[in-house]
Amino acid sequence: MASIAQGSRISAARLHWLVILIGLSVLLNYVDRGAIGIAAPLMKAELNLSATGFGTAVSAFFWVYAPLCLFVGWLCDRFCVYRMFAAGIALWAVATLLTGFVHGIVALIVLRLILGLGESIAFPGSSKIFAAEVPAARRGYANAMVAAALAFGPAVGTFSGGLILAELGWRPIFWIFGAVTLIWLVPWHYVAAPLRTQSVSVPVADPVPLKTIMRVPAVWLMGVGHFCTNYGFYFLLTWLPLYLVKSRDFSITDMTILTTLGFAVQGVLALAVGHISDKLVAGGADEARVRRRMMIAGQALAAVAIGAVFFADGFAQVGACLVLAGIASALTSTNLFAIGQMFAGPRSAGVWIGLQNAVGNAAGIIGPVLTGVMIDRLGGYGWAFALTALVPALGALWWWKVVPPIRQFES
Repeated sequence: MASIAQGSRISAARLHWLVILIGLSVLLNYVDRGAIGIAAPLMKAELNLSATGFGTAVSAFFWVYAPLCLFVGWLCDRFCVYRMFAAGIALWAVATLLTGFVHGIVALIVLRLILGLGESIAFPGSSKIFAAEVPAARRGYANAMVAAALAFGPAVGTFSGGLILAELGWRPIFWIFGAVTLIWLVPWHYVAAPLRTQSVSVPVADPVPLKTIMRVPAVWLMGVGHFCTNYGFYFLLTWLPLYLVKSRDFSITDMTILTTLGFAVQGVLALAVGHISDKLVAGGADEARVRRRMMIAGQALAAVAIGAVFFADGFAQVGACLVLAGIASALTSTNLFAIGQMFAGPRSAGVWIGLQNAVGNAAGIIGPVLTGVMIDRLGGYGWAFALTALVPALGALWWWKVVPPIRQFES
C-alpha cells in the first residue's frame, strides 16, 4: 500500500481508499449508464420505441457527455476535483432514479442528457488525481482498478438488473440503481474531507492552457484510438441484451448470464493486466512499449470476438465469444487512460483526458443511432455487427502505425 503513495502528498492509507472509491464510482457509472440496455427488452415495447428511437435515446447521453468531458477536464485542472466528483455523482444518481418514472421518449432523452452531464466528471477527474498522486510504477494498479470497475459495472448491472427485470419489471432497475449510487456519497464525504482544503487538494497552480493542449497532435490521435476502443464496447453494452433476447430467442435469464460473463471476465483480467504491466515496468521494461502492444492486441482481439458473436451458434459458442471480448476489453481499458496520463503529465491530465475522452465518446453519439438505423432499414443486425467489428480492427492498425511515441509532451 505504501508504494502507491510514494512521492504523494497524502498518506498511503488515504490514497488507497481514494483509489478504491474512484474505482467504485466508475463501477456505478457503468451500472447506471448501462441500465437502459438491460431494461430494453421490456422498456422498448412499453414505451413503443423503434430501434432508431431506442438508439437515439441511448445516444442522447453522449450528446452532453462527450463535449462536456473537455470542459470538465479544464475545470479539474483549476478547481477542487473532490467537490466536483461529489456533485457529478449526485446529479447522475438522481437522473438514474427518475428514469424509472418516464412514460415517453422526450422525458427519457432529457434524463439521459442529465445523466451524461453528471457522469462527465468520472474520467477527467480520476485521471487528474492519478496523474498527480500515483507514481509510474503503480500507474497500472490505479488504472486497473478503474478498468476492472468499468467492466464489473456492466457485469454487476446486468446480473442484478436482469434479476430485477425478470421479477419486478424494468422501472425498479432505475429506482434501485439510482438509490445505491447516492449511498456512495457517504464514504466519499469522509475520505475526501481533508482533501477539500486548498493546501492538500490536487494542484491547480500553473495549469497548461487548453489552447496549448489542443495544438498537440497526439491528443487528437489518442482520441481517435479511444473512439475505436469505445465503439465496440458501447455496442455490447447497449445492444447485446436486446439482440440476444429478441433476435436469438434467449431467455432473460440466459441473456443475463451471457452478458454478465463477458464483463466479469473483463473485470478479473483487468486487475491481472494492471499487475502484469506494473511488474514489467518495475522490472525495467519500457512502459510505453508495454502499453502500446497491449492496446494493439486488445483491439485486434475485439474485432474477432465481436464478429464471431453474430455467427456463434448456441449458448456455449456465444459465451466463448463474449469471454474473448472480455479479454480484449481488459487489455484496452487498463491502458487507455494510463497512456493518456503518460502523454499529459500531472499539470494537464484533466484537460488532456477530457479532450481525449470527448473525441473517444463520439462513438456513443454515432454508434447507437447508426446501429438502430441499420436494424430498421436493413432488417437485421448483420451490417451492424460487421461495422462494429471493423472499427476495432482499424483501431489496432491505428495504435500500431499512427499513435506517436508515448512520452510526456513539452508545454
